[in-house]
Amino acid sequence: MMDASKYKVGYFPVSKEYNKWVEKDHIEKAPIWCSVDMRDGNQSLVIPMSLEEKLEYYKVLLQVGFKEIEVGFPAASETEYEFLRTLIDNNMIPEDVTVQVLTQCREHIIRKTFDACKGAPSAIIHFYNSVSVAQREQVFKKSKEEIKKIAVDGAKLVKKLAAEYEGNFRFEYSPESFTGTEPEYALEVCNAVLDVLEPSETNNVIINLPVTVEMSMPHVYASQVEYMSENLKYREFVTLSLHPHNDRGTGVADTELALLAGADRVEGTLFGNGERTGNVDIITLAMNMYSHGVDPKLDFSDMPYLVDEYEKCTRMHVYERAPYAGALVFAAFSGSHQDAIAKGMKYRAKNKLHQWNVPYIPIDPKDIGRTYDADVIRVNSQSGKGGIGYLLEQTYGYNLPPKMREHFSYLCKDISDHEHKELKPDEVLNIFEENYLNLTNGVTVTDFEFMRDKDNVKIGITFAKDGEETEMEAEGNGSLNAINNALRAYTGAEYTLQVFTQHSMQGQGSQSVAASYIGLEKEDGSMFWGAGTDTDVVKANTKALLSAYNNMIKGGN
Repeated sequence: MMDASKYKVGYFPVSKEYNKWVEKDHIEKAPIWCSVDMRDGNQSLVIPMSLEEKLEYYKVLLQVGFKEIEVGFPAASETEYEFLRTLIDNNMIPEDVTVQVLTQCREHIIRKTFDACKGAPSAIIHFYNSVSVAQREQVFKKSKEEIKKIAVDGAKLVKKLAAEYEGNFRFEYSPESFTGTEPEYALEVCNAVLDVLEPSETNNVIINLPVTVEMSMPHVYASQVEYMSENLKYREFVTLSLHPHNDRGTGVADTELALLAGADRVEGTLFGNGERTGNVDIITLAMNMYSHGVDPKLDFSDMPYLVDEYEKCTRMHVYERAPYAGALVFAAFSGSHQDAIAKGMKYRAKNKLHQWNVPYIPIDPKDIGRTYDADVIRVNSQSGKGGIGYLLEQTYGYNLPPKMREHFSYLCKDISDHEHKELKPDEVLNIFEENYLNLTNGVTVTDFEFMRDKDNVKIGITFAKDGEETEMEAEGNGSLNAINNALRAYTGAEYTLQVFTQHSMQGQGSQSVAASYIGLEKEDGSMFWGAGTDTDVVKANTKALLSAYNNMIKGGN
């Protein structure tokens, strides 16, 4: 048995008065986003990105629309130092973008950080020190006052060096391990730092509250953030930032609730890459807002491209079920789900709706560069007639009658079940063509001629089977009825033409292709199906009739 007694609550809830965030039901606007892919994301990789890979990934972040990007810890490695200098020396930082660098509150590291940032058009100096109970007692073995002094001394030094070095600098302070710190003490340290930095209308300072390790349920963190937001000095000139990790698997929830609680800014990574279980996933956060009708101010309109670039540069894999970005997140295999989706899509098209409200699909896949045929309706042994029929119609233009669609779905499911695999759209099409469309493995028609006699149609038609031709004559109340009567007379077969539908598939005028579907019913109630296509409607009907008949005589449909 597992022993839970070794664990205890290691976080510090605030007073229940700090819960006004509960009254809000959605996030009304996008926060300021800061990508930390180049730092937190990069340091968590088995093989950190090379300079060339970092440059490529940096360009991707700019394409997405990030205006603040933490580019690294320049005092930590030569590659990170060189990367920052490459950006500055080659004028690769756009006018509306600010790069951010990370440094501990240690003098030699801060000084090297400023060396790396010299001449930066816009840079955030992000300095931090750990303030949690565990860090104070176990790592630094220092008192609260001594820990606070580290933060204050760091603030004094960055302020001094910012005045001495060429460049445009802002400041960010993080009480690292905030979630394991007494909120009153975290506030005391942050306010002491702010007193040094003196935020003003022209000197906005960022206070970042990192969930260095997730320790509480999300609502506890939200109340802690609200407490800090309402008690920080210089609040109108302070940007309150979040930096959640995902140790308990609730990083997104932490962030969303904390934004309701008054936070202004979020640091995270694409796809949630980061130490241990990762940083908060900015794609999920932003797309969650998007699904509520809020513009996230980031561009994820080509999600497959972002996945490819991420996997190439980081050597990581985007999980198939990762929200919004995973290969299977829009996929519907279940028959009932497919049927609801297909009906919802048709309802939306028929009513020309702008508002998205399709069952089981929270956002329009096309908004992020996905497709309905390849990403939504997927065919395996669990699929249903609605989805399979919708896929065939949307991808290839065949609109089968309901009973035929049901028959076809069982055929596809049986093949998928026996071969133990998913059927791709082209395989579904092949199954349809091989089993229903323009079949010639039996009776064919080589020639026919019509004459109209008042309300009836007379036909002279030539059937062929096994190389032998037979001429027949018949009449009916229409061309298809006449052909069917001739076929019954020629074969002596007993059946009823029970289902007949047709539609135009493509093109205009004489170039349009007619598709016909016919169901023949025998006396025992069994149904046999065929389909035909041709630029001539009568020929399409004839091919469908013969396909259904040939299936009936071979008993394979």
